[in-house]
Amino acid sequence: MADVTFLGDADFELYRDLIYTESGITFTPTNRSILESRLKERLREKNIDSVKTYYDSIKKDKEEMKGFLDSITTNLTRFFRNQAHFDALEKYVIPEIKKIKKTPGAIRIWSAGCSTGEEPYTIAMLLSEVLSPPWHFEILASDISLKCLMTAKEGFYADNRIVGIPDNYLAKYFNKVDGGYKIHPDIQAKIKFDYHNLKNDSGQRNLDVIFCRNVIIYFDDAAQTAVMNRFWDSMAAKSFLFIGHSESLFGMDTKFEFLKTEWATLYQKNT
Repeated sequence: MADVTFLGDADFELYRDLIYTESGITFTPTNRSILESRLKERLREKNIDSVKTYYDSIKKDKEEMKGFLDSITTNLTRFFRNQAHFDALEKYVIPEIKKIKKTPGAIRIWSAGCSTGEEPYTIAMLLSEVLSPPWHFEILASDISLKCLMTAKEGFYADNRIVGIPDNYLAKYFNKVDGGYKIHPDIQAKIKFDYHNLKNDSGQRNLDVIFCRNVIIYFDDAAQTAVMNRFWDSMAAKSFLFIGHSESLFGMDTKFEFLKTEWATLYQKNT
């Protein structure tokens, strides 16, 4: 097949607009090369020699559209990434939620854009340490990448992927297997992994905490605002939102309040 080395301006605009419509992810001239390289690889996998042919294909085939969106996303994560957030979760957010709820029960958390699972597994291990019955937790973990979700559900991590996990957590919550470590089934059972495109309403309601870190950075202002407003609708009257340390809601038309704790900054819904 012909070597697809670049997108013409007209084709770039077609793909850029389609990706934005389907996912809210924004490609600009600055990161155009990323789209081109991912698209080139996808066409080679599918043995298609025309960017226009593939464009027509993904417009008609919803499953192939999912695969394409999967291929253009960047998935960078690790266990206990930005430790300060988890310190704030343990030492501020969880105690506050207990005060709010008064009656012991479930604490509901959504890891939105969970990638290969390190974030929700970190949350699950931490909450297993700090919550005791009748308090318990439920975690929904979602991503737009089916490939990442498969890795997350499997719960296997090579030796070089467990950097940052405290030794006591590694011993307690992982089983050593050939080539790496596998998360303990008890932790896996507390997390529901599911495909979700943040462009759409998740259908979730009364969530106590949302983690959506290093995700909205790929959206433009309008898409960011829309995502945050959908988060607001998904959350309990008094609840908490973590976003990436390089992300901000400053200047955005949302109802979230900025919250500075001793450990980290985050946002809260307080109605």
